[in-house]
Amino acid sequence: AAAMLRELRRRWGSYKYRFVPWLALNLRRQRRTLRYVPESSQDKIIADEDVFETLLKSFKALFINDFSRQADILALLPKVKCQYLELLTGLPMFSPEEVLFNTLGFTVSRDQSSLVSAGTGVFVTKGFVPKGTVVSMYPGTVYRKHEPIFFQSLGNPFIFRCIDGILIDGNDKGLSRLVYRSCSRRDQLGPFQMSDESWLTATLQNPLAVGQYVNNCSHEKAANVCYQEFDVPGHFPVELKQYLPNIVYSHDIESHLRCVVLVALRDIKQGEELFSNYYTVVS
Repeated sequence: AAAMLRELRRRWGSYKYRFVPWLALNLRRQRRTLRYVPESSQDKIIADEDVFETLLKSFKALFINDFSRQADILALLPKVKCQYLELLTGLPMFSPEEVLFNTLGFTVSRDQSSLVSAGTGVFVTKGFVPKGTVVSMYPGTVYRKHEPIFFQSLGNPFIFRCIDGILIDGNDKGLSRLVYRSCSRRDQLGPFQMSDESWLTATLQNPLAVGQYVNNCSHEKAANVCYQEFDVPGHFPVELKQYLPNIVYSHDIESHLRCVVLVALRDIKQGEELFSNYYTVVS
């Protein structure tokens, strides 16, 4: 009985931050954990162009590192192939984590959180993260308003709500996992993958895609990262979409893919755990 009670408390400790009645009752008591946004347009720690450039730089490096496996894609994009051939260095293949370190100067990975009973957390395992740097991405299926997510949401602590009501389901298990894989394979065009499925596994193709495991800050652990919404522009290179850890639920939606990145609020050193402000209050 005692073990069951501890497990229930652990689950509640993780889920309560996404539970609307709990949030409403605790806003005043938890003011230190709130991030106030005067207007939704001001919910930008860094410019969208900076987010785009970071993703482009990282994904290009991952693509070049995996160049030998991209033959089918490059055969259909001869001009793009010529551009990448100019960037090849002839170096041996690295792991995706090593590519991230060589490109951005740090790596992040999942491990046991430093918070008691918090489960998994995300740490800077190598290098240094300067303030204003994209340090992670929040993966998952993107749901617009009125799209069916009820069954996926049951007991699910990984649903992120954007300011405009868009939801991102970052659960890598159960029904959520099945839905993401189904949508990802539905949108694949021949050799062109429109999203990354590897965040559902232990072997990540895009090592940034661990943002759903970043724990909420507390009075003891101040936030060192925050969420920032980012719409992937239409001119995003098609050969690099295989590294985007998000997919839209509805295939007929032509609007831009919503992503959420985590941005460093201060310099973060090797060994530090990432902590976020989950709440965004738009006044």
